[in-house]
Amino acid sequence: MKTIGRILLGGMLAFAGIGHLTFARDEFDAQVPNSIPLDEEFVVVVSGVVEIALGAALMAVPRHRRVIGLVAAAFFVAVFPGNVSQYLNGVDAFGLDSDRARLARLFFQPVLVVWALWSTDALELVRERRRRGTAR
Repeated sequence: MKTIGRILLGGMLAFAGIGHLTFARDEFDAQVPNSIPLDEEFVVVVSGVVEIALGAALMAVPRHRRVIGLVAAAFFVAVFPGNVSQYLNGVDAFGLDSDRARLARLFFQPVLVVWALWSTDALELVRERRRRGTAR
């Protein structure tokens, strides 16, 4: 079940990353918060490339799934300000055209974090590192 979850998450990330670079670029541009002191196109392209890389790694590199899962979870946390900005500024994108829909999207982000950690057994890596650290 976890393997299927990991592959599905990887496919979703790769698809979203492709969207960043192609068919959904304008909508992703609209989500970049004004508080980020970088060009929005640059942010969208970089985040798209990261999503494609994470997605491909989740699907194709199971040996390193735990580290990749931690990185994916951190990525989901890192892009959360864009979702908050979309909600606070009432930006319509991805069919989220009401405050209720944008608010519901905010509650989905923690699900992605948990999904990344669960499907890759990433928390087991953290536990192992802690055990080793306390055993010294």
